[in-house]
Amino acid sequence: MIRVMLVDDQTLVRQGVRALLELAEDIEVAGEAGDGQSALDQVDQVAPDVMLLDMRMPGKSGLDVLTELTARDALPPTIILTTFDDDELVLSGIRAGARGYLLKDVALEELLSAVREVAAGRTIVKPAITQRLLAGLGEIRNEFSSLDRPDPLTDRETEILRLMAGGYSNKEIANALSVAEGTVKNHVSNILSKMGVRDRTRAVLKAFEIGLI
Repeated sequence: MIRVMLVDDQTLVRQGVRALLELAEDIEVAGEAGDGQSALDQVDQVAPDVMLLDMRMPGKSGLDVLTELTARDALPPTIILTTFDDDELVLSGIRAGARGYLLKDVALEELLSAVREVAAGRTIVKPAITQRLLAGLGEIRNEFSSLDRPDPLTDRETEILRLMAGGYSNKEIANALSVAEGTVKNHVSNILSKMGVRDRTRAVLKAFEIGLI
């Protein structure tokens, strides 16, 4: 069962998203918060597999929640929920550790699929992001830590990076390449080290930024 935590200041939105999620037999809403501070207070107890997080809330925003949980190494896999088609806000959220984003008027199947993918360790920053978001990467070049000139990747590392950009987990990459999952983990560690980034999402963003993939 996938445990989901909903964080949104609008009660009707939480009720609507909960109703959709409860249509799935493999997903349960384990907790709700109506503001950022409540989310920070509850997240350890709820221990969600996935957090659906509104970005625009009074008091502590969704970005504040992402930043604080990342700082204490307690951020669960998180999907940004927004009613605003706001590139800058989405990019800020991804930089802060979110696995991707959905608009609140998302269709049922897309919502359920996104929750399942993120719970399985994937990202919904598809090869991705979108053309609009890719166009904004130049503006965030120096807004997260990375190497200006990453060390060259091997052909196999580049292949794995492309699969990472597609949202595939280590296990799926291992199956696709007919190698051990541990081998893929080692390659991913090398990729992060060579690119000077701390996680897979930033590796994908950096790769798009410099035209590596």
